[in-house]
Amino acid sequence: MLPAVIVHYTSRYTITQILHFQLSLTLFRQIYFYISMGIEESGIELFVNRLDSVESVLPYEYTAFDFCQAEGKKRPSENLGQVLFGERIEPSPYRVCSDRGCLVVCTFKWLYLRKLQIVDNMPVTWCYDVEDGQRFCNPGFPIGCYITEDGRPKDACVINSEFHEKDTFYIFNHVDIKIYYHVVENEALGARLVAAKLEPKSYKHTHADNPDCSGVPMDISNKASGEVKIAYTYSVTFQEEKSIRWASRWDYILESMPHTHIQWFSIMNSLVIVLFLSGMVAMIMLRTLHKDIARYNQMDSTEDAQEEFGWKLVHGDIFRPPRKGMLLSVFLGSGTQILIMTFVTLFFACLGFLSPANRGALMTCAVVLWVLLGTPAGYVAARFYKSFGGEKWKTNVLLTSFLCPGIVFADFFIMNLILWGEGSSAAIPFGTLVAILALWFCISVPLTFIGAYFGFKKNAIEHPVRTNQIPRQIPEQSFYTKPLPGIIMGGILPFGCIFIQLFFILNSIWSHQMYYMFGFLFLVFIILVITCSEATILLCYFHLCAEDYHWQWRSFLTSGFTAVYFLIYAIHYFFSKLQITGTASTILYFGYTMIMVLIFFLFTGTIGFFACFWFVTKIYSVVKVD
Repeated sequence: MLPAVIVHYTSRYTITQILHFQLSLTLFRQIYFYISMGIEESGIELFVNRLDSVESVLPYEYTAFDFCQAEGKKRPSENLGQVLFGERIEPSPYRVCSDRGCLVVCTFKWLYLRKLQIVDNMPVTWCYDVEDGQRFCNPGFPIGCYITEDGRPKDACVINSEFHEKDTFYIFNHVDIKIYYHVVENEALGARLVAAKLEPKSYKHTHADNPDCSGVPMDISNKASGEVKIAYTYSVTFQEEKSIRWASRWDYILESMPHTHIQWFSIMNSLVIVLFLSGMVAMIMLRTLHKDIARYNQMDSTEDAQEEFGWKLVHGDIFRPPRKGMLLSVFLGSGTQILIMTFVTLFFACLGFLSPANRGALMTCAVVLWVLLGTPAGYVAARFYKSFGGEKWKTNVLLTSFLCPGIVFADFFIMNLILWGEGSSAAIPFGTLVAILALWFCISVPLTFIGAYFGFKKNAIEHPVRTNQIPRQIPEQSFYTKPLPGIIMGGILPFGCIFIQLFFILNSIWSHQMYYMFGFLFLVFIILVITCSEATILLCYFHLCAEDYHWQWRSFLTSGFTAVYFLIYAIHYFFSKLQITGTASTILYFGYTMIMVLIFFLFTGTIGFFACFWFVTKIYSVVKVD
């Protein structure tokens, strides 16, 4: 089998935006590339994917524009993850067989341009020289660039001094594709692809039917009118590379990431700081609590008992049911579902099962896990709701099944309507929406009911102390122990351990970059869980010492407030890092961001509640309470 190739583009309806298309070339499904006697006849089939733009979050299908078409070829199918990410794979007219130069793809009498593709599901990289002798590599390549009216080169026009005409577009209508391979030992006439790179060029072909791929750049004035004839060409070169092993063939993608070494250093620095702070918090908590418990356990006389103060005074109210216990239990059930889903997905990603080579596998795995984890969601929600003294179990299980997933789906559906209206390839087909609803209603909901059944069937959670009938009056609180300041402060440290990884993740989603650091992401996930737990426990202890026993919602919101910092950072990222224009793209960005913020809020809030619940149960089980 020969490897296939996928192409990412970027686009919009006007010639200005079309000239800014960014194509990421990725090879399709096959693993091995065999160099044999029949290669001239069979060739490597290239596939195109979607058109993406740095100025828009709306991807488009390759066939949405008048690019060179491949007639009579079967379109490959995409998995669920690829469909959700808007990938639409189409066959292309490109043929890669052996070393060839200046081959014609097609000739257009139009003003559209394009970009190209590559091999074995590996993104292609395009490298060029920048200031100070540095070399910058980028996945994919532009299909054109623009010189402004004042003579300022934009985008890729800075790489060539021949691009100098004012108010003019320069079209990259030729690409040099270089495929690196190494010969496989003990396999007859066999070779494996290990890298793929290309270089876009611009030629004004004198003879479009018989081009020589040389001459001045292909330029089109912004004031031009009438018919413009553009010939698209490409050349292919194979080069043997013995130094790259098959297992490390994806390493060449790292050079396409700008400032990779600085980013890795920043990640390590952030992890060290967070680990140090986490150790300090844990040490303070352990030493302080140890002294308090020892002092309380030494109080034997009635006189000593009358001198009780701090968190022991509220032992009769500490497990009093919270207000809005129904809503809190529903959030805990959904948060548990997300927490387990995230852990398992990242664990599999660390093992390499969900690497970028398996296109769409990450999203597919997350969706399938979420569907199958309805049982723990229903169980946790029912168990805590029963411990809160709730009796409306039908309402509880229905809200667990439909409240949070319904909010996410409603937001997702509205965003999908906008994509449908814009004709974007990211719009989920109606059949796929029906399939997602079927997974939700036919699998996730029944599993949630099963979990809720077992949760309500079990006895309520036993608390180590009895709850008084009359609530204790809470004394006047200082500014730092009031709810809002504590909640705001609680989310700072957890956010500090994720914001660097958050930058990379946002880049991969909105700036069309490859995310590959799943090992670091899993480590940051573990540190986030630890940091949320410790920060929540620390603040919970301070509030209990101030005789404020309303810890349930406060513990959830303390770590959950990290999602608010997530939202603030996403807003900052939109205005400082992105070049997105247009109302539809802006609505889509913030619509999808709100989905991520809600999921992150439930995820971190659940961590904080479980940590504080364990802490409160533990300390009131250890001390002697009269």
